[in-house]
Amino acid sequence: MLNTLWLGFFLSAAVAALAQWLVGGQPQVFAAMVEALFAMARLSVEVMVLLFGTLTLWLGFLRIAERAGIVDTLARWLAPLFAQLMPGVPRGHAALGLMTLNFAANALGLDNAATPMGLKAMRALQTLNPEPDSASNAQILFLVLNASSLTLLPVTIFMYRLQQGAPDPTLVFLPILLATSASTLVGLLSVAVVQRLPLFSPVVLAYLLPVGLLLAGFMALLTTFSAAALAQLSSLLGNLTLFALVLLFVSVGAWRRVPVYEAFVEGAKEGFDVAKGLLPYLVAMLCAVGVFRASGALGYVLDAIRWCVEWTGMDARFVDALPTALVKPFSGSAARAMLIETMQSQGVDSFAALVAATVQGSTETTFYVLAVYFGAVGIQRARHAVACALLAELAGVVAAIAVCYHFFG
Repeated sequence: MLNTLWLGFFLSAAVAALAQWLVGGQPQVFAAMVEALFAMARLSVEVMVLLFGTLTLWLGFLRIAERAGIVDTLARWLAPLFAQLMPGVPRGHAALGLMTLNFAANALGLDNAATPMGLKAMRALQTLNPEPDSASNAQILFLVLNASSLTLLPVTIFMYRLQQGAPDPTLVFLPILLATSASTLVGLLSVAVVQRLPLFSPVVLAYLLPVGLLLAGFMALLTTFSAAALAQLSSLLGNLTLFALVLLFVSVGAWRRVPVYEAFVEGAKEGFDVAKGLLPYLVAMLCAVGVFRASGALGYVLDAIRWCVEWTGMDARFVDALPTALVKPFSGSAARAMLIETMQSQGVDSFAALVAATVQGSTETTFYVLAVYFGAVGIQRARHAVACALLAELAGVVAAIAVCYHFFG
């Protein structure tokens, strides 16, 4: 699937570039495509520099958590649930605790912590994979839930809106919460259908229903906060939780007589080894995406969508937000650039900018996640991971548009 997708980017870019040259009279498109190749290669290295530091830091703390028994404790607590959803993972396996830490970090918007935890979990799942080149069912479910990216505190979106002068940076908080919930639900259901998982078994419901009720109560509570209080709470909870995790790992490790410094260095060395193996996968995917954008293929897609929407008589205001939605599966930095450009050109509180911000906060960079997580363990056959992840992403985008029409339309 990844081979077909990667080739498709280049072939589509070639067709679009020929159209730009022969029909549009713009031979400079080829120079733009070549420039995009080198720019994306440079961006891949820049991303890797950040990943080196992040992975080294957090895999160091995770090694302390492992040796202190925190990961094993989480795995035991969740063993009954994962026995239903991931029957191929033994009860008490370290991957279960690592996945839980990853989901919690994602929910709180702690991206820097979530990625190392996720990579550590993926490597643990790979030890159970009978076909190392092909993604296992457990790895696919884990990746799709990562790609759907349930986020309770989208602090970075608030920051973007504040930087662009929004009088109420948290205006999109509830729309993002609703859209990201829809994305995660569709991701889970799609994998459950393909893998025939027993979502309605008493054990699964016993775990998921309280979480759903707690989430609904949290949403209801947050509606009572003022905009200023909500922004302050979001920032405080994100940073407090991040530091509390570090303090928890170090304190429990010291209490259980773990040599915390030596454990950190041991884990940090592993983070360095993991990071250096990711570069080829990042270069491959980001360069393909860069050429696809520079060729004008993305512009053709937007024009076609706008024409179809206007032909049906529907409101086409949301089309101006689609650049963010269309590039988000491929590149987080590109989507961020699209979001900021939309805010600047349309106005930070324009309908298009509000939709773009909601999309940015409710979905994940699917192909980046695929490249990093599967690339870290050498998986080449993604099986149904791409289809399920994209379905979840589509659900998040559709929900974002629908919710924004309800809140701001």
